[in-house]
Amino acid sequence: MALLIFLFTLILIIWQLRGLGIGLGALTGGIFTLVSDVSLMDELRVSATVGNTILTLIALLILCRILDEAGFWRGLALQLTVLGIGQGRLLFLLCGLLGALGTIVLTNVGMALIWISPVMEILCLLRLRAKTVFAVVFTVSFITEAASLLFPVSNPVNLLAVNYGDISGFRYSLVMTPVTFVAIATSLASLWFYFHRDIPVTYKLTHLPPPRQAIRDPLVCRWGMVILASLPLAYWIAQDHALPTWIVPAIAALILLGLAGRGFLPNTTPIISVGKVWQEIPWQLIGFSVLMYGVVLGLAQVGMSHVITHQLDALSSWGLTLTAIGTGFLATGLSNLFQNLPTVLLNAVAISDTTTEPAIREMMEYANVIGCTLGAKITPLGSLSTLIWFKVLARKGLRLHWFYYIRLSLILTLPILFLSLLSLALWFPWLIV
Repeated sequence: MALLIFLFTLILIIWQLRGLGIGLGALTGGIFTLVSDVSLMDELRVSATVGNTILTLIALLILCRILDEAGFWRGLALQLTVLGIGQGRLLFLLCGLLGALGTIVLTNVGMALIWISPVMEILCLLRLRAKTVFAVVFTVSFITEAASLLFPVSNPVNLLAVNYGDISGFRYSLVMTPVTFVAIATSLASLWFYFHRDIPVTYKLTHLPPPRQAIRDPLVCRWGMVILASLPLAYWIAQDHALPTWIVPAIAALILLGLAGRGFLPNTTPIISVGKVWQEIPWQLIGFSVLMYGVVLGLAQVGMSHVITHQLDALSSWGLTLTAIGTGFLATGLSNLFQNLPTVLLNAVAISDTTTEPAIREMMEYANVIGCTLGAKITPLGSLSTLIWFKVLARKGLRLHWFYYIRLSLILTLPILFLSLLSLALWFPWLIV
């Protein structure tokens, strides 16, 4: 029954191309799951497990949107054109690296929501070709995904895996730091090899306004920089005191909301519409991810997690390298079928049930994250950040056919994924206690 529900939900989701919303498809599947194989207690247990991740994501998206309304990201994008000194290849690199830097504290989902749009705007103001615009925004999308492997808070996938596996933030980052650099380097190399013909050698700055002109609310932008710089330390303090991760971005978002609404100055008219900030959050796509947990849980209830556990046990006898690569590619396939957020949790449950050695089980957890992050880029439905990326492109008038995206993403993702998993297999043995 759960498998039939999943197939029914997937049909409804794909039907969104004919006008039916993604969230409605997942909602329908979630409701059917609730009244079939999965008990209400199971659904509540899933909600408790993912609550910290979802609340963290929502708070960070609100934080991103406030800064976006203040003109922070557009001003930053304009500043990049100045730093690029008219060199197209340097600008190409800077757009990707700044997206990677923002991802570290604001998640790949947050950067997909607020960084793609200003980048597209400045490229259009520079009067660059449509092929160039696509090359840059596609590169930014891939680089942010690669960078999101670094810290637990850089990606909801990481946060779910860390929380379920009870992995310390320091241990996670210790393992993933070299892997992240390999992922970023191979992503840049692959994307440059594919798109370098579409990147102009030079560009002219004559058509661009000064960066300061893009700033709508200087007060929010100034405090925003302070808050963004303080987030890593705040996350560390929260973990040290065993506080839920969502508290940190929630406090940061409340501070910026107060500044944006000028709550401390009753007679001052706010520059930013707080209501617009709330409306621009992609609630439907977030709801899609949450409700897909229920559908996947239904599959787990009918034995799918046991099937995955059996496959992982078989992989564990092949040695560290093949185990890492096999686990990562298994996570890739499931992520593109079920979406990466519920998949990483489903795989984490299966990994915890394996009978292999603790060190191999731990490496499987990291390979699971890599597969559910990098591998999930192959299809638009594979990750929440890709869905938001598609939504932003459509809003800007750039319609991208799904089949073209899948073909291109498949070519670029597989070597990046393989080399990232290989780096994990080479680095992890040095960290086994």
